[in-house]
Amino acid sequence: MNKSFLASEPGIKIIKKGEQELVDLEATYQCPGLVSRIIDLPVTDSSLPLTLGRFEMRPSVDFPFFYESLEVKTVITGRIVVRDEDGVLYEALPGDVLIFTPPTLVMFCAESDGEAVFIAHRLEEPSFLPGFDRVIETPIPEKVRAWWKKTELEA
Repeated sequence: MNKSFLASEPGIKIIKKGEQELVDLEATYQCPGLVSRIIDLPVTDSSLPLTLGRFEMRPSVDFPFFYESLEVKTVITGRIVVRDEDGVLYEALPGDVLIFTPPTLVMFCAESDGEAVFIAHRLEEPSFLPGFDRVIETPIPEKVRAWWKKTELEA
């Protein structure tokens, strides 16, 4: 079987709830009466550390974030809206999965109002832990500044 990984190139992918065909386990596991389906989607073959977390964003301001490690977010409530470096908009609703493949800059949009759980191929990020007291600055490339400022003006 030829395996392709979801995190094959930098950027954002979204898997919309229901777009993947699930495998019925009743026949596969010879368990008559079982009502259960599953799908495995290979993300990466990397052996980096794995961290689990929870994310929420409420309507506020645009939030730029640079992904240096692979992260997979599953929206559990509301909606998370992001743009990539080219200004392409992705809207994830409950059950949708966002895959951020590094290196990639993401703009979490101000209209986001939701929660997600995530796994990340990295150790815990110190700035995401209680007690962190430094300032983080995310560099914004010119091509992003161009559409970001235009979007702010249109709002």
